[in-house]
Amino acid sequence: MSRPGPLERLRRLNRAFAAHPVTAADPRAAWLRWAAWQARSRMFPGAVAHPFVGGTRLLVRRGDSAATGNLYFGLHEAEGMAFVGHLLREGDLFVDVGANIGAYTVLAAGVCGARVRAYEPVPAVYRSLLQNVALNGLGHRVSAQAVAVGGAPGRVRMTAGLDVINHVLTDADADAEAAGVDVPVVTMDALLADRAPGPFFLKIDVEGYEAAVIVGAAATLAAPDLLGVLLELTPQAGRYGFDDAALHAGLLARGYTAHDYDPRRRALTPRREAVRRGNMLYLRDPEVVRARVESAPALQVLDQRL
Repeated sequence: MSRPGPLERLRRLNRAFAAHPVTAADPRAAWLRWAAWQARSRMFPGAVAHPFVGGTRLLVRRGDSAATGNLYFGLHEAEGMAFVGHLLREGDLFVDVGANIGAYTVLAAGVCGARVRAYEPVPAVYRSLLQNVALNGLGHRVSAQAVAVGGAPGRVRMTAGLDVINHVLTDADADAEAAGVDVPVVTMDALLADRAPGPFFLKIDVEGYEAAVIVGAAATLAAPDLLGVLLELTPQAGRYGFDDAALHAGLLARGYTAHDYDPRRRALTPRREAVRRGNMLYLRDPEVVRARVESAPALQVLDQRL
């Protein structure tokens, strides 16, 4: 599939600004942030520490959509990020699988005061994660490792220069093999075997490899103090022979229920449709979670409070 041209990319951005929960009320302000960044990043290349949520900051670099998305929208993934910000409390454990540059990690640790275990296997992206943790003085709350999380211990090769869509390579990706990086794989159950009891929450965003993570997380998903899972479902799962419907059904069989979240109303709604693309929220005890999000302090996002 061909890449969209500049005009089509601008049209898509305009639609995104108009639909996003944070920017919909004033898309012009979002366009001004976009234009200012386009000019600044061309005149003065390099990383800029930009305000994020609740007094935290993120390093923003040209071409780094994981960071620029938060610059433009306040919260790039509004529903998922606001949910995490409303759910977690000081001392809870947040597990960030596919942490990328650490936006969720900084939100959980820097705004909520949660402890975080963050896993990002691509070396250059992992360095950005560590830089954002250091920028916000969160080293005492965040434990980060440069590993992939999967179904069994071993090693895999991953793409290294695809920004937010870095992914595990398969045999069909032979042409990309030379540009990939070899990384260790550890199961989630092994990584969390020493976890102290207490409320914790999982976020898994690994570009189609989510089902493999779930395979290696049987004990974790059975833990009674697990509040839930924020899981990305993507068509890319097919490259590994995974099926989103089967993954969804497996989580329901474990006692989880799927929900949508409205960050403005703090409203959890049971999801009637089986599966959607993008982030899916699975909860074990929705009433406990509902009480948490309804009583959470507001998040300061740009000039708004969610």
